[in-house]
Amino acid sequence: MAEQDERGDPHSVGEVLDRLKELGERAGEDKAKLGDMMKALGQRAYGPFFILFPLIDVSPVGGIPGLPTAMAVVMVLLAVQLVLGRQHLWLPGFLANRGLTGRKLVTVADKTRPIADRMDRWFHGRLSALTKGPMVKVAGVAVILLCLTVPPLELLPFASTAPMAAIMAFGIALLVRDGLLMIVACVLSVGAVALGAGLFASR
Repeated sequence: MAEQDERGDPHSVGEVLDRLKELGERAGEDKAKLGDMMKALGQRAYGPFFILFPLIDVSPVGGIPGLPTAMAVVMVLLAVQLVLGRQHLWLPGFLANRGLTGRKLVTVADKTRPIADRMDRWFHGRLSALTKGPMVKVAGVAVILLCLTVPPLELLPFASTAPMAAIMAFGIALLVRDGLLMIVACVLSVGAVALGAGLFASR
């Protein structure tokens, strides 16, 4: 496993990608494990993981069948911990040892860099009070509901992008303490959950 990162939690989407790229370059053709990503991003940082998985979803790597659902399962586990107020992220060993090859992780970082740069320009600490206390638990519950919509939406091309975008909005809001974005994420989640529920009901 990678050594514990001593730089503390990341404070921007660009910094999240920088750390992931460094990890991917070290791993090369070997697997960059989720446990190693957790150490690189900070074991108290829920926001980066709610950013990372949606970024993978919109990257070329996200086209792997079943990957969006697998990422949704991991995010549900993390979101439950967020709701319960756990201070440190935890994953069972069979999940902590899963991951992507370092090469694929570098691809994700490189392909999503323009998105990250725009996000870092647009989002910052506005209405930060809305990213603390009960709103954190609201975000956790919303992420769980959004993740539940991913399996049925994955059956349609690009449809899982809707809940993933809402999850990413929550992740960025938590990362940079942007309460305005937290409100936007709540609105996006309503639409994404309604879409997922409608598709599930129509099957």
